[in-house]
Amino acid sequence: MSNRPLEEQRQAGKHAASSLSTASQQARREALYLALAQVPSGKVVSYGQLAELAGLGRAARWVGRTLGQLPEGSSLPWHRVIAAGGRLSLPAGSPSGAEQRARLRAEGVAIRQERVDIRRHGWRPMEHSG
Repeated sequence: MSNRPLEEQRQAGKHAASSLSTASQQARREALYLALAQVPSGKVVSYGQLAELAGLGRAARWVGRTLGQLPEGSSLPWHRVIAAGGRLSLPAGSPSGAEQRARLRAEGVAIRQERVDIRRHGWRPMEHSG
């Protein structure tokens, strides 16, 4: 008795799971990008807060990795995403770190000792939604 049909079913199942996984990842990225696009100028969110706003649960590290892979020239306000407690996670001496600090300062966000005052600059959507 041949296992060929069973093996073909396994391969088809793997392909379907792979397609679903790719679609799922794309849906997660789109949810992330939609949430990020809503963060207003002069406000910041943490990686974890952005994950929650996008409906992704506790996915702060995934958010960080995904934002690090944004295409060159993206118009998304990636610079408004910071680490928990207001800490700037991009190194001050790096090109991306310098760009983040310059963009935040241009929006009126004060940076002191590599931190942003979350009480003053943190985005709370329910308070800012009309």
